[in-house]
Amino acid sequence: MDATTAPEFPSGIEWLNLLSPLRMTQLRGKVCVLAFVNAGSAWCQQRLADLARLRARYGERLNVVAVHVPKFESERDARRIGKRLNRQRYDFPIGHDPDWTLWQQYGVEAWPTVVLIDGEGRVRERIVGDGPIRELDARVSALADELVPSVRNADPIEMRRGGEPPLPLRFPAGIEVVGNYLYVADSDHHRVLECDQGGRVLRQFGSGGPGFIDGPMELAAFNRPHGLCVQRDTLYVADSGNHAVRRIELRSGDISTLCGAGRAGTPQEGAIADPRAVALDQPRAVTLSGSSLFIATAGDNRVWKYNLGAPGISLLAGSGELAVVDGTGPAAAFAEPVALAAVQQALYVCDAAGSSIRSVNVRSGAVSTLVGQDPWQFGDTDGARTEARLQQPQAIALDPDAPLLWIADSGNDTLRCLRLGGGELTTFVLPQRLHGSAGLTVAAGAVWIADTDAHAVLRLDPRSGALRHVPIGE
Repeated sequence: MDATTAPEFPSGIEWLNLLSPLRMTQLRGKVCVLAFVNAGSAWCQQRLADLARLRARYGERLNVVAVHVPKFESERDARRIGKRLNRQRYDFPIGHDPDWTLWQQYGVEAWPTVVLIDGEGRVRERIVGDGPIRELDARVSALADELVPSVRNADPIEMRRGGEPPLPLRFPAGIEVVGNYLYVADSDHHRVLECDQGGRVLRQFGSGGPGFIDGPMELAAFNRPHGLCVQRDTLYVADSGNHAVRRIELRSGDISTLCGAGRAGTPQEGAIADPRAVALDQPRAVTLSGSSLFIATAGDNRVWKYNLGAPGISLLAGSGELAVVDGTGPAAAFAEPVALAAVQQALYVCDAAGSSIRSVNVRSGAVSTLVGQDPWQFGDTDGARTEARLQQPQAIALDPDAPLLWIADSGNDTLRCLRLGGGELTTFVLPQRLHGSAGLTVAAGAVWIADTDAHAVLRLDPRSGALRHVPIGE
């Protein structure tokens, strides 16, 4: 593209982690990567991780600036977005563009879009999508080679230090209840907790620091674990930050990798000889049906089937396109599948970006949409399936005692119920709003909720409507 002077940041940008508004002159003298992102997008989260690595590599030769542009109405709230981005603790400026002002000035059309600005403040290139980091790295390197020595900027960028309070849980996600045990994926502490139903911590799986290490529970490491499921004495973990599925042997506490290479990618279908050779793309959920483990990968909008008996992986459904399209196998399309629930031959899928609930026949791979239309139709409407609307749901759970699917409708901070077999979508009235909930399970006569942005676990009695806090580790 032609080199033009980069527009100044408009006054409507809310800077989430700066002491004062950023100006373009503060970026002069270095290459600048200006990234237009959406905090809820799996593709954007991967791109932000790439930018953090480039920022560390190039040091004083590179500025990185991210600007969040909302898709959902709930994402216009700067506090909500700040909370979501706190999960990663980026060390570069992050702005919030609630009215799409800067987005329009740059003529951006899709998330994520990266605009490259040279040391003289001129727009040189743009890269659309979450392509390989090596492509972005090469273009940054070329611009960095053009830099000329300059006087140190007398008006430095001053970051505001903050973040989340030091609580026993930090952004809990997946949650499972089996017998007297409660399991919680404590995602930002990079560990999985085993508790009693009163919240007393019995064991911690993972050292508590990010990493990709197998071994005894106190030495092994996870990276932002998300979804959980249990079968007998084995706990399966969607280890999203490691692009892997891990396995915890509950008797010994030992942790091993079922599959995952530690980097984003699309697996080759077939038998698995080396678990660490299987590339997945941001697995968010796992669930079991017989000898099959189903894996939802939000990064490539697919659902995979892992054969536990004779280790192998195959595509159940999903073309890779981000869309809400029914069909069979690769003819269907998902929009960021983030949660799964299975019963008999039916697999239910929660599509976050599609604001939809899908159903997959596990034998044929046929996909049908129960609630939702497309990624741009969302809301907060109860009623018949054709009229009902969700907003960026993050979790689902089947009720073992009724044909009911519980939904954490996170964009609306509500709990919804879908009656299976053609029934309607309704809202379960709670005594308080939820906070970006990303985990649900139904067991022991209760609905257990990972109230993610509130760093809490809640227990709902669906008969009385009573909702109480479960004091994990307190």
